Amino acid sequence: MTLSLLLIFLIGLAALAWFRSPAWLFAAFAGGLTALSLAALPVALALEVVLIASTVALVFMAVKPLRRAVLSRPLFNWFKGVLPAMSATEKEALDAGTVWWDAELFSGKPDWKVLFDMPKPTLTEEEQAFIDGPVEELCAMLDDWQINRELKDLPPEVWQYIKDQRFLSMIIPKEYGGLDFTSQGNAAVVTKISTRSLTAAVSIMVPNSLGPGELLMHFGTDAQKDHYLPRLARGEEVPCFALTSPMAGSDAASMPDEGVVCKEVIDGKEVLGLRVSWDKRYITLAPVATVLGLAFKTRDPDGLLGGKEHLGISCALIPTSTEGVEIGNRHLPGGSLFMNGPTRGKDVFIPMDWVIGGQDRIGQGWSMLMHCLAAGRAISLPAQGVAGGKMASLLTGAYARIRYQFKQPIGHFEGIEEPLARIGGEAYRMEAAHKLTMSALDRGDKPVVLSAILKAYLTEANRRVINDAMDVHGGKAVVEGPGNYLSMGYQALPVSITVEGANILTRSMIVFGQGAIRCHPYLLKEMLAAQDNDLAAFDTALWAHVGFLISNGVRAPLLGLTGGLLSQSPVSGPSARYYRRVNRLTSAFTLTADLALLILGGKFKFAEKLSGRFADALAHLFMASATLRRFEDDGRPEEDLPLLRFAVEDSLHQVEEALHSVYRNFPIPLLGRVLRLICFPTGRRHPVADDKTGHKIARLLLSKTASRERLVAGVYESKEADGTGIVLQAFDAVLKAEPAENAIRNAFKAVPSPVNVKALARKGVEAGVITEDQAADLILAQELSAKVIAVDEFTPEELAGQVEDQRPVLAEAS
Repeated sequence: MTLSLLLIFLIGLAALAWFRSPAWLFAAFAGGLTALSLAALPVALALEVVLIASTVALVFMAVKPLRRAVLSRPLFNWFKGVLPAMSATEKEALDAGTVWWDAELFSGKPDWKVLFDMPKPTLTEEEQAFIDGPVEELCAMLDDWQINRELKDLPPEVWQYIKDQRFLSMIIPKEYGGLDFTSQGNAAVVTKISTRSLTAAVSIMVPNSLGPGELLMHFGTDAQKDHYLPRLARGEEVPCFALTSPMAGSDAASMPDEGVVCKEVIDGKEVLGLRVSWDKRYITLAPVATVLGLAFKTRDPDGLLGGKEHLGISCALIPTSTEGVEIGNRHLPGGSLFMNGPTRGKDVFIPMDWVIGGQDRIGQGWSMLMHCLAAGRAISLPAQGVAGGKMASLLTGAYARIRYQFKQPIGHFEGIEEPLARIGGEAYRMEAAHKLTMSALDRGDKPVVLSAILKAYLTEANRRVINDAMDVHGGKAVVEGPGNYLSMGYQALPVSITVEGANILTRSMIVFGQGAIRCHPYLLKEMLAAQDNDLAAFDTALWAHVGFLISNGVRAPLLGLTGGLLSQSPVSGPSARYYRRVNRLTSAFTLTADLALLILGGKFKFAEKLSGRFADALAHLFMASATLRRFEDDGRPEEDLPLLRFAVEDSLHQVEEALHSVYRNFPIPLLGRVLRLICFPTGRRHPVADDKTGHKIARLLLSKTASRERLVAGVYESKEADGTGIVLQAFDAVLKAEPAENAIRNAFKAVPSPVNVKALARKGVEAGVITEDQAADLILAQELSAKVIAVDEFTPEELAGQVEDQRPVLAEAS
């Protein structure tokens, strides 16, 4: 009886913890069991003592006034003493944006309904028409070799077309003459243009991302909106935004650029304004901008505004024609020579109404920037990552089918199947995460943590797929020239890795550093309660946090032992097991993160290696979830299962590896080993996808399958005789000629090649093995294949001419 009652007691407590029951229910359960044992059951005295003590403790915890006075108050005083100071910029960054699915992942018990309540990613009819019309036409006008190696700029007619078609106004409301596209539409435009020219894509995406347009829409005065937004929409003004200083890159709070509040006599009238000095670099569109958005620290030493001296960061719009503004010199970003350069100014006077939002917005610049960055960072640079994955899938699959070695397409070799599988799986996962987040933005969310994840992890994934594409193409991708469609994108990879928060910084400090506070259900509440000296709020949050920790302490080992089988999946079928595995890993992640934060406290902000590993886990939990959602949105096509398996299994593997790395480096080593046993009682259970799955993905990319078409949808497919156009033409021709090729192989034991195809085709026709039409198809396929395999070459005179042609362009730019 004693053993049975003890088991009932322990199982009951575990069940209550599993379901996160309130404290009074724990107390009621313990009290009822204690009363039963004392009144009717013959049990050992020791168990009775345990039951009575447990009941007293649980009742004590359930009575809030008693608990608050005895336990919460001293803990509150201690917490306030150890809580690290938070800088103004840190607080503003935390205040920016919202949370969504990332908060569910931090719960340790994600509610999948929250994920599926998000509307399915779609484009409006107007957006689709714009992509099929002006975007398609713009892509046809672009020649990346001409842009980056000859002109060092977009051709004048391209610039004019971009302005005329209002490409620079995708985020501007229609009432001001803009296109007013959704985030989904904005991203789709940037993605398609990026598959043709990164230089053109960057030139278009920057005005539609963090910059004057978005700042004006959210924070500008009515007069500022009425003046600038129509002019920006029509392309009469070209904007840029200057934030980065030589001595203050990621650490914007240390920028030396300063505006001093002063008065100036203009046309006989005394005008209140600021005298601003700045030195900025890496500013996209600065060399051609007509209006300069500028971030600077603000100081009021004479008290002209009636308050303190140091007012914080402000943002202003300055016409570049203003006396003292230095602009026009260029930087040359590797691989993608979009307009980018420095800007400087010394004691430039600007009236107060040039401050974005006017005088009332003085000192609010950083919160304004964080507000915009919470959304903007998710759109453009991740769209370039999606474009890289799509084009790598399209062109590398085609090339691997066209290119023969040892009498077969190179894509049939297992060594090539591996990178092809990675390219396809990464591309599938990148688009899933990106489109889902765009839906969140279009619903009105501003998911700051997910935006950081997309920026860092999709640009890194792009680097991996382009590296794999380069490896498969070999020398074709190394030799530069108009026919090389990979090298400039490869050279430009560091741009997206570096800007809008370098990936090292984003991974090690932002994703989990902000995510732990913003997404955790109780941590921010505890911090705010301490700052507000609110004991009641602290008490509520603290003990809810304790219950949360206990619940995950029960859930993690049980889910670990069962592989997640005790949890529920929102769907049935082949993908159901992955939902349960995500459930299992979120519980392990949350328990581990909670204990790390508890042990390190304020020191965690300096534990960047641990933070980076937790960021990896959180990012891949999100990407696995997004990939599962995409599979459902696409109608659960069976032929896409290899892509789903590869992407999700890789993400789950990355989560598992990240957590094991945390355990190896846990602040208390013994606790790290214990946590590993609790969360992974049966060891590592999430390997990467097997070779059969990789083989299936590779074969999907080597032919025109429905899966391949879904994977590469939204790219620009050139129909011209340029680098990408020839590859696509050759791919179609090779597939069309495949029956004839097989007939020749079987009849003559010979493989058609550009060298022997005419003779073999003639022999095949004469022998009745193939028809005249098939012979023509075979010859065309080999002729086009020869063009694909060929690389560019230049005469010494041509190379000398290129050098001479570049000098006046550079001189003019400077």
